[in-house]
Amino acid sequence: MPASDAADLIACPDCGALYRRAAVAPGEKARCRRCGRMLYRGARLNAERLPALVCAALIVLLIANSAPIVDLRVQGISNSATLAGSIRALWADGRPLVAALVAATTLAFPLLDLCALGAAVLLLRRDPACNAAARLLRVLQAVRPWGMVEVFMLGVLVALVKLSHMAEIRPGVALWAFAALTVLLAAILSYDLRGLWESRPVAPHPPPPEAAPLVPCHVCGLVGAPAPHCPRCGAPVHARKPASLARTWAFLLAGAILYIPANVLPIMRTSSLGGVESDTIMSGIVYFWTSGSPDLAALIFFVSIFIPLAKIGSLTMLLFTVGRGSPRGKRRRTALYRILAFVGRWSMLDVFVVALMVGLVRFGALAAIDAGPGAAAFGAVVVLTMIAAHDFDPRLLWDSEAPHD
Repeated sequence: MPASDAADLIACPDCGALYRRAAVAPGEKARCRRCGRMLYRGARLNAERLPALVCAALIVLLIANSAPIVDLRVQGISNSATLAGSIRALWADGRPLVAALVAATTLAFPLLDLCALGAAVLLLRRDPACNAAARLLRVLQAVRPWGMVEVFMLGVLVALVKLSHMAEIRPGVALWAFAALTVLLAAILSYDLRGLWESRPVAPHPPPPEAAPLVPCHVCGLVGAPAPHCPRCGAPVHARKPASLARTWAFLLAGAILYIPANVLPIMRTSSLGGVESDTIMSGIVYFWTSGSPDLAALIFFVSIFIPLAKIGSLTMLLFTVGRGSPRGKRRRTALYRILAFVGRWSMLDVFVVALMVGLVRFGALAAIDAGPGAAAFGAVVVLTMIAAHDFDPRLLWDSEAPHD
């Protein structure tokens, strides 16, 4: 296909197939015929409404991080926990890595996401060619996968169920604020950022040869001839992610090594008048199962044991099949990769449960909960496997097959 006709093309991020963009109604989806990836969908949310939603989300985020999440009462003694208080408690317990991870995924990255989106929309309204807006959108796309407010909300619910067996619980204002924030963020994330990228003009550049291969920008999706930088967003352009296999292997092996101490070392320690009790991830699952909450036990087993192990095993299989150039089951392997990339973030559930319980259960000699070394190891496993999945380029699975024209 001539490169000069590439203005209305879209490339599948998972297999590299090229398609001409077609109009779709709101809510309808355009999918890749070859691998099944959703390419884009008709927008239900107008870009004009984004600033209002962003402002509302910022206000709710401020409330969620300043007000108490829950109030806990034990034998007439009460204690309330805020997200900031839980982070400070983790830091004071000598778990700075866990504290930094919780602060980044529940506060810093969501805040940066909302601020970058709101500023980019306003700048693009004033000047579509604004370079600052392009930089903000690139920052936004980099931090968006790391905001985990919805996972934290689920962690809060799990912690409350566990604590309800030992104390009286009263929901705080921040609990409802986090619920509202989850809904608002879901609405904001439903907007395809490609619409903002397409509002930017493409910088003038020399016309490529007619026979030049077409390469999509991995940031804004612009399809064009190979160039050092994208003429629309300024990001470096690569036919495939640089050193994809080597980087994926490195992060995956590091995550696999840490998976052992993450499940062997205690993730939480409970001190009370009866002594000190250490809990691993598996002992927490057993606790929920024997205390009459098999559904929560199954949930924690799935997100904390099964998902990390399945992710490590599945990514290893994908790396081996790419290395061997296996031609079979490409569509199934690509679908498996999409599932792994989606579910990996939910493994942070246990880290958030520990963070909230550390902030809540602070009753001196009567009862106290501290984070164990397993929490830091498990958080590192989640981060490393997420980076490994991000660095893996699924288009390598399809390189032995000619691209669609």
